[in-house]
Amino acid sequence: MKKDYFDLTGKVALVIGASSGLGRQFAKALANQGASVAVAARRVAKLEETKAQVEEFGVECIAVPCDVSDEESIIACIGAVVEKFGRLDILCNNAGIIVWDALLDSTTEGWNRAMATNVTGAYIASREAARVMEKQGSGRIINTASIAAHGGEAGSVSYYASKAAIANLTRALACELSPKGINVNAIAPGVFATELTEGSLDSPMAQEQKAGLPVRRFGEEGELDGILIYLASDASSFCTGQVIYVDGGQTCKM
Repeated sequence: MKKDYFDLTGKVALVIGASSGLGRQFAKALANQGASVAVAARRVAKLEETKAQVEEFGVECIAVPCDVSDEESIIACIGAVVEKFGRLDILCNNAGIIVWDALLDSTTEGWNRAMATNVTGAYIASREAARVMEKQGSGRIINTASIAAHGGEAGSVSYYASKAAIANLTRALACELSPKGINVNAIAPGVFATELTEGSLDSPMAQEQKAGLPVRRFGEEGELDGILIYLASDASSFCTGQVIYVDGGQTCKM
């Protein structure tokens, strides 16, 4: 009998940071493989748009308001998903911001905001999801890192530091949770057209960066779907603690 290694029918996924961009694409990709999906973010109107697009795949979807800088909001979000579906199989920690400023112009408030959104929120969500997944004896946690986890550049010390933290948070969680049947990995995208990069991809610096990529272009919608589904599915049963770069070859030259 032919086996579909990537079938997610019967699984429940939560995508945090799903109001637009990569998070919205992740939610749709999971739905396309049959998973029931909960989408969470602060922007409720945008979240409802994501929910409507996910439901086009014929799966059940709920929208849960969630502020990842608020611990109680995250705990309530996880609780709402479990109350609705009775389980949680896949957690995607995708919420993130970039605070653009040079070091000498930066503020502690900006640093703390980036860390709270990009790192602390993922830690809390992973902790609360792991409580549920441990009882089930299985689960997948997928964090969104970045090529910024591989090395630093000028212009946003908080972002580069936070994405490096996500990479090592992923490894530490994998060491602790994998014996419980919960695999933890991270996707590290290169440059994709999203709200985070909107308005910057046509700059001379961006065009120079693109010309230096082995593939000579930036990432396009859907090009993270394959790795996401692999990490969410049974096909990745022996893969944990990994930070997987999907970047058009950028990090092989860094």
